[in-house]
Amino acid sequence: MKNTLIPGAARLKTIPPYLFAELDKAKLDYQKTTRTKIIDFGEGNPDLKPDIKIIQNFIKSLDTTENHRYPTYAGSIQTRIAVAKWYKKRFNVNLNPETEVSMLIGSKEGVAHLIWAMIDKGDIVYVPSPSYPVYENQTRLAGGIPYILPLLESNNFLPNLSDIKSTKKVKLLCLNYPNNPTSAVVPYSFYNDIVALSQKSNFYCFNDNVYSELYYNNPPHSILEIPGAKENCVEFHSLSKTFSMAGWRIGFIVGNKNIIKSLLKIKQNTDSGPFNAIQHAAAFAINHTESFADKTRKEYHKRLKFLSDGLNNLGWHNKMPKATFYLWTKIPTIKYKNDSLKFTQFLLQNTGILVAPGIGFGKYGEGYIRFAAILPTFKIEQAIARIKKFL
Repeated sequence: MKNTLIPGAARLKTIPPYLFAELDKAKLDYQKTTRTKIIDFGEGNPDLKPDIKIIQNFIKSLDTTENHRYPTYAGSIQTRIAVAKWYKKRFNVNLNPETEVSMLIGSKEGVAHLIWAMIDKGDIVYVPSPSYPVYENQTRLAGGIPYILPLLESNNFLPNLSDIKSTKKVKLLCLNYPNNPTSAVVPYSFYNDIVALSQKSNFYCFNDNVYSELYYNNPPHSILEIPGAKENCVEFHSLSKTFSMAGWRIGFIVGNKNIIKSLLKIKQNTDSGPFNAIQHAAAFAINHTESFADKTRKEYHKRLKFLSDGLNNLGWHNKMPKATFYLWTKIPTIKYKNDSLKFTQFLLQNTGILVAPGIGFGKYGEGYIRFAAILPTFKIEQAIARIKKFL
């Protein structure tokens, strides 16, 4: 008898195809029809490798038998102590490493598990637009209702807090500063207003702070710097960008101990903590953040400046980012002004250059495209030359 069951839960129909999986498909389709090599600015996938000292530390830790056993769900206490010490030094925030810090298999995993841990069917989650697609998609998968907060250039890509209405169903606010995809940063006063509003209106908030060390002016703040923030807030970090450890899958969450406890209950029934040898190397990297991050910052700043200046010389009119390794720019042609997906396809087909369409980050990303500076300057120079020749 033929199986008539549909392989897939109905809730999967509530989310669109994942942006970066679609970009991978576009690359494959393009390479089938041309020998021109793609210059890929699409995904924020670092091309640098970790400092050799981090790699050596990892290799050495592989010799420890204990590191090959199952890791604890929250991560090794030594790594969590390293996180707490760094937070005190970098942000002047006190954290209890036993209850207010948990290691993650990357911040993406943490965001997903936090939403599943906190959101019931019908709960409202405020999601910025444009933003990392995981926030809205995981809200839908968990049965929550995403309410969109527009991030407009006219407001420096900050949400208008008057758009956040207080109801019993509002459970969570998602933030991400320094911001992906817009590269926006926020002042201390913004976090102060967010914390006050969350306490007044009784909702929780997370800030996805994975780009905190990729800054080119003043160091970005942490939401946990605000007195009382730990009553309602948590913050995510990742070692992917700061230390070029994207494939290692290692990150952490800090802040409200009850939120972290709920997240861990999901983890305990889903996966484990990160590989102990990776945690050991992560602790070493975190303990030497200043020296490792400074080198990475200088490289991305050089690339972004080269890219920004090159596009401006072609009339694209973009601003040099203050943080992250992304360049968020308006579509330069009238024909595709309001169709970032078609412009992305047009650019790829005619120049072999892949960027991320703004619509992939939400409704209010339309009209923009995002470049990720994950290529050396000579590749960026080639891209600028291709664009100049064609456009």
